[in-house]
Amino acid sequence: VQLVESGGGLAQPGGSLRLSCVGSGFSFDINALGWFRQVPGNERGGVCCINNSDGSSSCIDAVKGRFTISSDKASNKVYLQMDNLKPEDTATYVCGTHPRCSDDYKGWTWDSRGQGAQVIVSA
Repeated sequence: VQLVESGGGLAQPGGSLRLSCVGSGFSFDINALGWFRQVPGNERGGVCCINNSDGSSSCIDAVKGRFTISSDKASNKVYLQMDNLKPEDTATYVCGTHPRCSDDYKGWTWDSRGQGAQVIVSA
């Protein structure tokens, strides 16, 4: 499995950023893709996921209405559009894959070689 994140950067509160992740080495068109975030000292936590098999998606309550996950199966990419950013969204974001989205975001596969996409929200 190879997953390479890009995008991120510095944004002001209320601003927007878009993250991208390109995947290979697995069945992209039928697996689920998810975005996770981690800050130093904390565990990695799920943010949003999308089932490529049927297009259904979900996000955690903390980002609902602000973040949108989408997928382009033709290019093996998954995106995370982040709007109305808040300082608490500051984290390193990584993408992962799993057979199916689940509320507990457990058992996902990430690419340990990836560095993720750093997002800093600050005035």
